[in-house]
Amino acid sequence: MTRVITIASGKGGVGKTTITANLGVALSTYGERTVVLDADIAMANLELILGMEGKSVTLHEVLAGEASIEDAIYEGPSGVRIVPAGISLEGLRNVKLDRLEETLSRLIEDTDILLIDAPAGLEKDALAALAAADELILVTTPEVPSISDALKTKIIATKLGVNILGVVINREQHDKTFLTVDEIETILEVPVISVIPDDPEVSRSAAFGEPIVIKNPKSQVTNSIMKLAADLVGEQYHPIEPDKKGVITKLIDGLMGRR
Repeated sequence: MTRVITIASGKGGVGKTTITANLGVALSTYGERTVVLDADIAMANLELILGMEGKSVTLHEVLAGEASIEDAIYEGPSGVRIVPAGISLEGLRNVKLDRLEETLSRLIEDTDILLIDAPAGLEKDALAALAAADELILVTTPEVPSISDALKTKIIATKLGVNILGVVINREQHDKTFLTVDEIETILEVPVISVIPDDPEVSRSAAFGEPIVIKNPKSQVTNSIMKLAADLVGEQYHPIEPDKKGVITKLIDGLMGRR
């Protein structure tokens, strides 16, 4: 049976789409037939993060009744399948959200896990993405405004009967001005299932359209996302340790021609 997991956040800018994209790639590396659907039809970013912009058929065309969902599925890194939302304003005008349920029912065929990248907030399109899910992962940063908005999303998801798997804390900086894991769990009454450290390499990877789990497999961010994917499918994950050579040692080796 296909698992339908929506990745949601209360507010934009917390890194939800980046986590969704990388989690999809990570799940595929475990042999899961994974599809990532960008349900943010107004402010789509998934295709940009994965370097897959400019596709001729997207979710816009499918929800406008102009194409079938099969034509909007593209193979991404590590075999993950991607359904981009489209970034065309003209395509957006013709979208009908009431076609989403039928689209998802066809999409889950031959799929182990469907990840839905939900729009931020609680507008109609965001609610549709929440209602379509069996399970939900909340993404937040450890800041009060972000947690406050995540709480609103959690309350709505609970009313819709969605099983909330947990919270992913993104961009953790171990700053005393941020909320702790215990504080976040107390406020949201949901377990924290992953803590992803802040790393400028994530933004650089996104800018080049390459998932960080592929670009930098030894980073702490990659280890956190791979561990989350492993936990979701009941696999064991052994972190890849970074090179133990220090910066100075590497510099000296480079100057001496050693590798």
